[in-house]
Amino acid sequence: MEQILEILEKDARSTPEEISKMTGTPAADIRKCIADYEKSGIILKYKTIINKDKAVTAQRTVRALIEVKVAPEKDKGFDSVARRVYQYPEVTSCYLLSGGYDLLLTVEGKDILTIATFVAEKLSPMENVRSTVTHFLLKKYKEDGDILESPEEDKRIPISL
Repeated sequence: MEQILEILEKDARSTPEEISKMTGTPAADIRKCIADYEKSGIILKYKTIINKDKAVTAQRTVRALIEVKVAPEKDKGFDSVARRVYQYPEVTSCYLLSGGYDLLLTVEGKDILTIATFVAEKLSPMENVRSTVTHFLLKKYKEDGDILESPEEDKRIPISL
């Protein structure tokens, strides 16, 4: 990956001037390069990672990982099935996998019932969906390469025998 993209991937708030200092490339060239990346779809958007467990005002959501076994469509493979699946607003990520399942979905809902209803009424009845396995996320420690919590000091009382 090009150096500018690596810098922006680590910190999307990096300014062209800061990137210029890091790379030795003129800031005007950095601006043009970023604009070209945005126009061509290499840079899709800029994103903030929020630790919702610490944000008191953030609306709590339930997240689940769902493994989906799919029968690929003739002459279309998995892509057309995946396209239909990821159109649902509950689906926040969709990946094609190797192994026992074909798709891995990240799904969000306001509660467990919302996700269960999505699986039972929308996902499972879809043509070409053969089976699903749902795993509810209980706690996030690290997301997109970022550690979400600071290590706390162990406050347990030591026991010696």
